[in-house]
Amino acid sequence: MFKTILFDTISLVTILNPIAAAAIMLSLVKYSEIPEVSKKTTMTVFIASIITMLAGGLILKLFGINIPSIKAIGGVVLLIIALNMVQGKEVAPTNATKEEHQAAEHKDDVAIIPLAIPILFGPGVITTIIVLSEKSKTLSEKIGLLIAIILSSVIVYITLRKADVVSKFLGVNGLKIVTRLMGLIIGAIAFLFLVGGVKALWTTL
Repeated sequence: MFKTILFDTISLVTILNPIAAAAIMLSLVKYSEIPEVSKKTTMTVFIASIITMLAGGLILKLFGINIPSIKAIGGVVLLIIALNMVQGKEVAPTNATKEEHQAAEHKDDVAIIPLAIPILFGPGVITTIIVLSEKSKTLSEKIGLLIAIILSSVIVYITLRKADVVSKFLGVNGLKIVTRLMGLIIGAIAFLFLVGGVKALWTTL
């Protein structure tokens, strides 16, 4: 169970990429607003994750989509995100547009949009949670995924809360290096999803 929790937590944290989100947050809010924005952003990500975990499978069944299909396309989505991160781009195009980022600068509350959704909680996270949820068959595995969501949310909060410290410690080059490393990890996870999905679909033909 420990290995499952560790794998799920690492998967979620790397795809959430709170370090990149922290850097973006610093460009959108004042230092005095960091504690409140961090709390609200984390709560939004946590609630969205729980809803996806509980209802994601039902939504797929409603539209007649099987898990191998979502694993395959999810692998492609994650691969695109990974490639953008490896190339050193701040935000993957599947997460947020420049227009959304610019519009956020004129909003009073940026915690929910765009920080929580879609910068942190984007298509990659949604796909990952659905796949991990459907893979969790026993009660202990589902509890393990819940623990992973809680742990990843805690990591997101700490990273955002200490955004100024993280940014100063890593610097511009440090942020780019971390982003690229996370991109490699996400790329590996993407191939696991893609190969597993294609293999499962192939056996049904």
